[in-house]
This record gives sequence, C-alpha cells and structure tokens, in this order.
Amino acid sequence: MSTTLAKLIELYISYLGNTKNASPNTISNYSLWLRRFLGFVGDIDVNSIHPMQIMDYRKHLIDDLHLNIKTINYHIIAIRAFLKFCIRHDIPCISPDKLEISKTPPREVHFLNDEEIEKILQAPDEREKAAKKRIRDNAIIQILYGSWLRVSELCNLKLTDIQVDSNQFSVVGKGRKLRAVFMTKSALEALQAWLAIRIWEGEYIFSGISNNQKSFAGNKPLSRNAIEDMVRHYAKLQSIDKKVTPHTLRHSFATTLIKKGADIRSVQTLLGHSSITTTQIYTHVDDKYLKGIHDLMN
Repeated sequence: MSTTLAKLIELYISYLGNTKNASPNTISNYSLWLRRFLGFVGDIDVNSIHPMQIMDYRKHLIDDLHLNIKTINYHIIAIRAFLKFCIRHDIPCISPDKLEISKTPPREVHFLNDEEIEKILQAPDEREKAAKKRIRDNAIIQILYGSWLRVSELCNLKLTDIQVDSNQFSVVGKGRKLRAVFMTKSALEALQAWLAIRIWEGEYIFSGISNNQKSFAGNKPLSRNAIEDMVRHYAKLQSIDKKVTPHTLRHSFATTLIKKGADIRSVQTLLGHSSITTTQIYTHVDDKYLKGIHDLMN
C-alpha cells in the first residue's frame, strides 16, 4: 500500500464520507486544509512528516496566508485527525499529540436586548416594499429567532421537514444528527403566511430571487451568504449598532430563555449542542439584567 501523502489524504477524505458519514461541509473543509498542507510539504511519505515541518507550516499560514489563530487550529486539527486515521490503519507516522493546538482568546458573544429584538423582528414589515419578499424575509427572521435553527439548517430546510400540526421541524444538524426543532407562535404564523403564497414545485422552503428579479428560484435554496446579508441589511436599516448575524438571533433567543428560567440542559438539547460547555457560552446576560438581579437583593 502506498504511504505517500497524496494517496493517503485521498483515502482519508473517502473514509470521512463513506465510513464516518461526515457532512459535505466537513468533507470540503478537511479536503481543503489537508491539500493545502500537501501543497506546502510536497507528496512525501507520511512517515517523513516531522514536528519541525508542522512548525514551518504554521508559520506559513500566519506569515504568508495571514490566517487567524482559530483558522490555523482548524488546519492543525485536520492534520491530527488524518494522522490518527493513519495510525488506526497501521501506517507509521508521528504521534498526533505532537501537534499542538494554540490557545485562543475567549469567544466573543453577541446578543440583542429586548428593544433590539423587537426592531429586527419588525424589520421586514417596516422596511420591505415588495410583498412576496417581505413575507419570505419575515418568515426567515422569525424562524431564525424563534426556532434556534442554524443558518445552514435553514438554508437546507425542505417541505418534507415540516410538521406544521405539531409546530416543529426535523433537521439534520452538526455531526449529521437528527433533532426536533420547535417554533414560537410568531415563527409558525410567519411560516404559514409564506407557505400560503409559495406556489412553485421546488423542495426547498426558502429560495433566492431569479435573475430577472421578478420571481423566486424555487429549485435552488437561498444561500448562507444571502441570509447573512439580509440580516445585516435589516439590522442596519433599524439602526441596531451591533454586529448582527443569523447566529446573533439564535444566541439572543437562548439568552432570553435562560433569563426566564429555562435550565441549561434543556437549552443544550434545543440548540443541538453535543457538549454542555458549548451551551454555557450562550448563558451570558447583559449588565443591565445583572444589575436588575442585584437590585432585587437590596
């Protein structure tokens, strides 16, 4: 069996899809990161990889590609996972533990206060003149806030995923895990309004606008970038002076629920987190709320 880097990377990428059932996004990213490493060190024997080469590669990512620490860590994590695959298949190589992951600063979280949430939820109705686009955008904003869907999950949402009678979706989230996602009353009403005027045969619930700007491209899902741009656009129109992304809406709703007494384990399940540590990032509350709690004790 060939133990050259190019051949083994090819086998590993196939393994991710066929055996590990990794998502297309994961496969695409790992392929990019590992082939970037291959381009740097050349098609050497995997057993020739040395920790000093990894240090040189890390320096290349910083100095030449100007990547941030988080992105560089993704590259190193991909190499470590690849080396573990080699060891698991009795292919000699350096220990993955010799590849260090850099410490990153604490994750910065963004969430909206009650007034800002109200502004962003009202934005399509107040700012969009085109009726169909207004109804579609309102459904998207309401669902992002009121169902906790990740933007990638919303992009891929299909008619067959919805159970309107039980007020929920079935979505495949991170790690290809199926989970139930529930909607608020406002989100459900906005979705029903959109479905009532959605007349094409396409399988995706939310579609982009066709090239002539007069109809929706029913067989093509709205892209992640389009949704992110939409949210930023409405936030700017509503004079919300914060970085607002689809994830901000998801985080804001989680924060609101925790403020109202929801336990963190329930929030973890609803968000689709595999680790409670990830969910704890979402428990930040603003200073005004903390001060209010403090005042109650005086």
